[in-house]
Amino acid sequence: MRCPFCKADNDRVVDSRSSADGFTIRRRRQCQACGRRFTTYEKVEQTPLRVVKKDGTRVPFSREKILSGIFKACEKRPVSKEQCEAMVDRVERECHDNFDREVPTQSIGELVMHILQDLDQVAYVRFASVYREFKDVTQFLEELRPMLEKRMDHREDH
Repeated sequence: MRCPFCKADNDRVVDSRSSADGFTIRRRRQCQACGRRFTTYEKVEQTPLRVVKKDGTRVPFSREKILSGIFKACEKRPVSKEQCEAMVDRVERECHDNFDREVPTQSIGELVMHILQDLDQVAYVRFASVYREFKDVTQFLEELRPMLEKRMDHREDH
């Protein structure tokens, strides 16, 4: 590994730690030439995922696009940036686990909605309204109906 400061190719690993998810290793290194320390991250190289859009076109998987959609849905809601990033981590991990090379946009959208439904119902409805392209209030109410029925059933049980 080349030192980012002096460009020498002579360093030693000072400390190694596994990340919380267990899929990344963080290494603190010290350059033997200049003595400065720097951090590197090591993770398993995965086949890059491609997303199959509704029109059949294929684009590279983008964490940033998913995160942007989640941020918009969670705007002004009690959902932290860390929770949003954890959602994207989960979506990406499940896509890699369940799809070999290509994942349909529908699968990504459904997964995001499933996660949001458990986290924040307002954010869930916001995301669903954009993802499902609601045309009128009736479609919006159809999406809300199962949530309302579940809430009413829960109240009757108590």
